[in-house]
Amino acid sequence: MIPRYSRPQMAEIWEPENYFRIQMEIECLACEAQEMLGVIPKGVAKAVRERGKFDVERIREIEREVHHETIAFLTNLAEHVGPESRFVHQGMTSSDVLDTCLAVQLTQAADILISDLDLVLAALKKRAFEHRYTPTIARSHGVHAEPTTFGLKLAGHYAEFARDRERLVAARKEIATCQISGAVGTFANIDPRVEEYVAEKLGLTPEPVSTQIIPRDRHAAFFMALALTAAAIERFATELRHLQRTELREASEFFAEGQKGSSAMPHKKNPVLSENLTGLSRVIRSAVTPALENVVTWHERDISHSSVERFIAPDTTITLDFALNRLAGVIDKMIVNPERMQGNLDSLGGLPDSQRFLLALTQAGMSREDAYRLVQKHAMASWNGGGKFADLLKADPEITKFLTPGAIDASFDVAYHVKHVDTIFRRVFGDEAVSREKRDELAAQ
Repeated sequence: MIPRYSRPQMAEIWEPENYFRIQMEIECLACEAQEMLGVIPKGVAKAVRERGKFDVERIREIEREVHHETIAFLTNLAEHVGPESRFVHQGMTSSDVLDTCLAVQLTQAADILISDLDLVLAALKKRAFEHRYTPTIARSHGVHAEPTTFGLKLAGHYAEFARDRERLVAARKEIATCQISGAVGTFANIDPRVEEYVAEKLGLTPEPVSTQIIPRDRHAAFFMALALTAAAIERFATELRHLQRTELREASEFFAEGQKGSSAMPHKKNPVLSENLTGLSRVIRSAVTPALENVVTWHERDISHSSVERFIAPDTTITLDFALNRLAGVIDKMIVNPERMQGNLDSLGGLPDSQRFLLALTQAGMSREDAYRLVQKHAMASWNGGGKFADLLKADPEITKFLTPGAIDASFDVAYHVKHVDTIFRRVFGDEAVSREKRDELAAQ
């Protein structure tokens, strides 16, 4: 991944030094287990741990000759270990090391990503409570619908990222799988207890049936969890980009002192971070199709999946780590404009209450078809500049037979639409979302 979108802690997981360090640990642990089982002489594991080293450039040099990375690594390891190296990799095959190594790397990456999601969730929660009762217009198809609150918008995003976190935790558990089963996965030349020992030491679970490689449905599930998280990032970024449009200006990215929005137009404040997050999300989601195609391999093993994973494993995890941290900052510093929200909410002169009048007329005895026809007629007239919605309703004798002018005026009330905000917040955030007034009321009881 390019440095522009990389953070050091995640990038280091995919550096060759960590890659071969994990493989050396796997070989050391396997030697320890083999010693305990009496398969190899005592002292081999100690020799590997004390003298075992590797040099990435030397491994690549050997690989250019033998055209096999694992053999090159073992050859370089043997150059440091000495005679005891003949017992290293006893009964094992390359995938035992490579697949178990990838499992460790992916769990390391998942731990960082889960922490990243916690940052996003904390930022969303803080801003959601801040704007819990801030009224704004909701939109369907991009068109004014009915009132909501900005806090409810943010609570919806919080709930989605909370689901993403649960999926990633589950994907981490599924990918944390160890395989030390030898050629074609039958344990013919290595005791299953070696796999169990290595798995326990690495914090992994033995793969039930490895067939020589860990089944790639596990990996597909992992990359799909990352993709869904990326989709959640883009959904938030798209919402903010829309709200920052000149015509709306309800919320926007923070614009730092000295920041420039356009090389040509000094007045511009562009949502560049959200646009960047949109693009990064597309890159992450692009890994899903090749990850799914990796599930299909020939017989017990082929390496059609290997080259794919060398791309998508580092690229997706590094990019998602960067994107989640950028998103947390965007949310934390996001500028919210309640005045613009109220102005846009009022801009159609009460039309967002059209459903309320439709229902009121039906409850008063009018058929739904007639009520819809009348309310829509006056709503469209008001929309097209034919007068205030309330005035048109009050001037229609068919409507005033059922609703008094006073009842019509009293029905334009944002509070009516957002009266269950606390209920929704409790569903999302639990008991801590109970309003202070409600807590006092419950305490008094």
